Amino acid sequence: MSETRAPSRAATLAKLAATVVVAGALVAGMMLPFVGGSGLVARNSASLLDALPVELTDQTPVGMTTVLAADGSVITHFYENNRTPVTADQISPIMKQAIVDIEDSRFYEHNGLDVQGTLRALAANIAAGGVAEGGSTLTQQLVKQTLLQTADTPEEREAADEQTVGRKLREARLALALEETYSKDEILTRYLNIAYFGAGAYGIQAAAQRYFSVNAVDLDLAQASVLAGLVQSPTNDDPLANPENAQARRDTVLTRMHQLGHITDQELADTLAQPVATAEGQPPARNCTDASLGGFFCAYLQTHLLGLGMTQQQIDNGGYTIQTTLRPDMQAAGDQAVLNTLPMGDSLAGIYTAVEPGTGHVLAMSVNRQYCSDAANPACESVVLNTASSQGSGSTYKVFTAAAALEQGYSQYYTLTTGNSYTSRVFKNGSAPYRVSNAGTYPATLDMVRALYMSSNTYFVALEDALGSVEAPVRMAQRMGLSSIDANADQIIAEERGSFTLGAEATSPLALASAYSTLAASGTQCDPTPVVSIVDRNGAPATLPDGTVINTGDSCNAEAIPAGVANTLNQILRKDVEPGNSGQTGARAYVPGHQIAGKTGTSQSNFSAAFVGYTPEYTASVMVLNPKENQNVGGFGGNKPATIWNDAMEPILTAQETAPFPPADDTVANGNTRAVPGCSSVSECQSAITGAGLSYGGQVSVDSDQPAGTVLGTSPGTGTRVQQGGSVQVQVSNGSAAAPPAPTEGQPAPPADPDAPDTNGDGQPG
Repeated sequence: MSETRAPSRAATLAKLAATVVVAGALVAGMMLPFVGGSGLVARNSASLLDALPVELTDQTPVGMTTVLAADGSVITHFYENNRTPVTADQISPIMKQAIVDIEDSRFYEHNGLDVQGTLRALAANIAAGGVAEGGSTLTQQLVKQTLLQTADTPEEREAADEQTVGRKLREARLALALEETYSKDEILTRYLNIAYFGAGAYGIQAAAQRYFSVNAVDLDLAQASVLAGLVQSPTNDDPLANPENAQARRDTVLTRMHQLGHITDQELADTLAQPVATAEGQPPARNCTDASLGGFFCAYLQTHLLGLGMTQQQIDNGGYTIQTTLRPDMQAAGDQAVLNTLPMGDSLAGIYTAVEPGTGHVLAMSVNRQYCSDAANPACESVVLNTASSQGSGSTYKVFTAAAALEQGYSQYYTLTTGNSYTSRVFKNGSAPYRVSNAGTYPATLDMVRALYMSSNTYFVALEDALGSVEAPVRMAQRMGLSSIDANADQIIAEERGSFTLGAEATSPLALASAYSTLAASGTQCDPTPVVSIVDRNGAPATLPDGTVINTGDSCNAEAIPAGVANTLNQILRKDVEPGNSGQTGARAYVPGHQIAGKTGTSQSNFSAAFVGYTPEYTASVMVLNPKENQNVGGFGGNKPATIWNDAMEPILTAQETAPFPPADDTVANGNTRAVPGCSSVSECQSAITGAGLSYGGQVSVDSDQPAGTVLGTSPGTGTRVQQGGSVQVQVSNGSAAAPPAPTEGQPAPPADPDAPDTNGDGQPG
C-alpha cells in the first residue's frame, strides 16, 4: 500500500506566497477601475453589465428535460446533470441561512467581492500553514460554477477553472456586475440551484431528494446543515458513503450558525446529539434505457428530435418539457400482446407499432425485447426495430397495387383468370420470364375483392401486367406514406420489379402502419410523429439554436390519395378480418362488435410475417421476424401477427365505441364497369347490352323446361358489373328439360346445384 505524503513545508509556504500575490493583485485590480467612486461599487455600471456572458443573464440555471406520455405521466428525463431548479420560496429558510453562514457570512453586506473576508482568509491560511479558509464569496462561486457548467469546449472549461490572477479578476468583475443586476435573494437562489452537492446531485432540490427524499422547501436544520457542509468537499463529506466525515462537517456548520446567532443553544445541542440520518432517494430516470415504459418509443423520439434540428446537448441541458404522443394504455397492451405470443428475448421479434390516422401520432411501439445495449443478453436490443427495415412484409403490398388500379378506373369487380401459377407478360426475372405461384389452392378466376382478401399472388401480378408497369403501385405506396421505399423507389421502377406487389422490399413496421393509416383516414396522409409540443422552463415554445421555433405540428396531406379509393379499399379489406368471408386470411385479428379492416403478408421463404389492421381511430402493424438472420417464422401473417394485433387492440377497442368506416365510393368501386341490364327477349337483350357499353356475346342454349326460345337470363347475370366492352351472353331455353317432380309431403326439396352459374357476382351459387 502506498503512503500519501504530506506536502512539504516549503511547498505549502510557496502556495501561500502565491496566494498573497493573487490576493494583492485581485484587490489592486478591482480597486483601479473604481477610483473616484464609492468604494467597490461600480463607477460605470454599463461597463460591468456589458461584461456579463449570456449564461449569467438567466435568472435560473436550466434543469433536466422531462419527457411526458400523452396522459402527462413521466416517461424519462434527458440530462447531463441531475438538477431541478426551484424558486426562492421553494427552498427552506434554514437552508439558505446554513449555506450563507458556512460559505459567506458577510453575503448580505458586500457587493460581490468581500475584500475584508479575502484578507481575513489569507491571514488565517498563513497562520495555519495551509488553506484553512476560503475567500470567494457566494457570488464569485456562482460566477465560476456557471461558467464551468455551461462551458461547451474543454478550452472554456479550463478557462473557467484555471488558477490565475486573470481568471480571479474576471470572476470578481462579473460578481460585481451580478450584484448590480440581481437581488441578493436571486443570487442566493441561483447559487443553491447550481451548486454541486455530490452523488450526482446538482442544485438543492436534487440534493434534498438524493440524500433525504424530501423537497428543498421541507429541509430541517439537521438536514440543511449536512447539505451546507457538502459544497466544499462533496465526495469526502458524502453522508451516504462517509457518514462520519459528514457528521464532523455538519457539526462545523452548526457551530458556525450558533456563533453567528442564527440558532439557539438548545437547537445546537439537540442537533449535535443526533447522528446524520439519511433517506436515500434514487436519481430520476435518465435517457431511454431508464424509461418507465416505451423504451423503443423513447429512442425513436430522441432520433426524431435530432431530425427537428435540436442537438443532443440542447436536449440534455435545455430544461424542456416534451409532450409526446405515447398512450400508456396502448403501450402496455402492446407489450403484453407480443409476450403472449413470443417470450422475451426469443430469436423471433414480435414488433407492434400503432399510429393515429389523421394525425400521424405514434401511439405505441412494443417489441419482445428491452431497450438496452447488452449484446450478450438476447432480451436486449439497441436498435429500434419498429423503424428498421430488414425484411419484406409480403402481401401487405397488394393494397398499393389495388389502390393504383382503382385510381386508374379498374373496378373492384375487375376479374382475371390466372390459376395457381402465372407467367407475367410484362416483367422478367433477369432474362427469364417472371413466374409466380399461389401459396395454396385458389379459384382460377377471381375479382379484385376476393383476390385481395384471399391474397392471390397470381391475380396481383396479372393486375400489375394490366397496369403495364410497377410505377403506379410504387408511387401509390409513397403517396400513402411507405417511406421505407423512398431511397430505392426509382430503382424499383427502373428495374420493373414485378415482385413489388408481393412485398419483397425491406419494410419499416412504422412506415407500413403509416401507409395503411392513410386508408383509415380516408386518404389523408400524415407523417409519423412522436411529439406534440416542446416548451422551455417558462412554458414558451422551444427554439433551435438559431432562434427559430421548433416545429412540432402535424404534417399531413389531406389529398394524398382520393378519398373514394381509400373508402372503397376499406370496405374490401374488412372482408379479410370480419366474419363471413370464405378464404379470408386475417380472421384471428377480429374483435367482436367493431369494424376492422386489414391485410396479412408473408415474405419469401417465410422469413417474416406481417399483419396490418385498422379502424377509423387506430392503425397498427405487426411484423414477426428474426432481426439478426434469416429464420422461418413458422406460419403466415394471419397467425402470429394477427394474434398479436388482436391481443394488443382488444382491450383498447372493447373499452370504447368506435366509428364505422365511410361507405365505398360507387364510382370508384364500379370503375369503368357497366351493370348488365335486364331484358326479356333476345332482340331487347342485344339492344340493352350494347346500349350499356357492353359487347353482345350471342345466345347460349340452356336446358330448361321453359318453352324453347324463352330468355332465361344473361351470363354474367343481371346487375353484375362487367368491364366496359366486356362480353355478355343471353341464355335461351331449348325446352328439352322436363320439369322436376314436385316433392311429396314429408320429402325435402332437391339440393341446389353447386355448379349453378354465379348470377349475382358474389362468387357463390345464385
